Amino acid sequence: MEIFKLKIDDAKSLYNKLGCDKTGSLILSKKSNLHTLYIKSLHVGAANILKQDALSIGADLAVPTGVITAKQKYVDAILIGTSKHFETLSKKELAQPFDLKTLAKKLNSFINNKIYKTKIMGVLNANEDSFFKDSRFNESQAISKIETLITDGADIIDIGAVSSRPGSSPVKPEIELKRVKNIVDSIYEQKLYEKAAFSIDSYEPLVIDYVLNRGFKIVNDITGLQNEEVIKLTAKYNATAVIMHMQNNPTNMQESPTYENVILEVEEFLKKQAQKAQSFGVEDIILDVGIGFGKTLEHNLLLLRNLEHFRHLGFELLIGASRKSMIDKIVSSSIEQRLPGTLAIHLEAINNKASIIRCHDVKEHYQAIKVQEAINKQEIL
Repeated sequence: MEIFKLKIDDAKSLYNKLGCDKTGSLILSKKSNLHTLYIKSLHVGAANILKQDALSIGADLAVPTGVITAKQKYVDAILIGTSKHFETLSKKELAQPFDLKTLAKKLNSFINNKIYKTKIMGVLNANEDSFFKDSRFNESQAISKIETLITDGADIIDIGAVSSRPGSSPVKPEIELKRVKNIVDSIYEQKLYEKAAFSIDSYEPLVIDYVLNRGFKIVNDITGLQNEEVIKLTAKYNATAVIMHMQNNPTNMQESPTYENVILEVEEFLKKQAQKAQSFGVEDIILDVGIGFGKTLEHNLLLLRNLEHFRHLGFELLIGASRKSMIDKIVSSSIEQRLPGTLAIHLEAINNKASIIRCHDVKEHYQAIKVQEAINKQEIL
């Protein structure tokens, strides 16, 4: 007899391969996925009930000493269980007091197992002050660069004409449009939008309206759709919206950014803006936690480590940490030396359920991701 410890990424497929019937595979897969949820400010009465209910089905709730005697009215707790446990608790707690009904309704969102194909978003900047000079291109070079990005493996091309690096200043919409207009026209005339999806990195309605009318399908808004005109245009053209979180704006976002809880505050913003976008008729939404946009190194690392948390909102996740200064804060490096750190961040982000990677180095990312995928799909059976 031989015994192997398995690393399971797709439990249902594994059980099917073993020869289990379909119903059994589904049941077993729900028992194979373990989840750990941190619950803040849980009423002590709810904590005692949830503890007993969790134990009764084989899950558990970690609580502070003194909960049984109600030493404090509200406590933090950690719920531990499988997808099957969470399904059971989501029904069981609906009949319980102390706001456990709210908890019950939220539990199912944390066991969303939808899998998205990993996609690469290549960056092209039509301005002279982008922080990474190798991503800057004028209109005569742009089409050649776009074709190279597509050949190298880019699924999406993200074009911007205004720098959003820390300390950068906004430009007039007319200037921004002038910078991208000829490039956008060439993309449209040559039907390059049939080879890849095109995204506009902008929050200006004038620019967004023009490019969406010329074959672009994605609006990548670093302000998180705070301008309702942008939301209306996105809905009008049935485009996809990338909602990013940023504290303050590029001119001052890195001046001592502060959060009480960066995970929960970023989540609250993204959730609110996604709901607003949906109310205007935007159907396709991607979320971006905004690495480097109003965050310290600690904030960035916490967001990356806990990225999977944001999947419970029900949308694809985009990460863009390409050659950012957070790498220099970990290991001293110039922008030109940050590719290894970038790859490390982005591969870990994929492990933590990001499915769109925004990067400058498409060819290198394509190779790294393909190798990662080959490793992850290997099974002992």
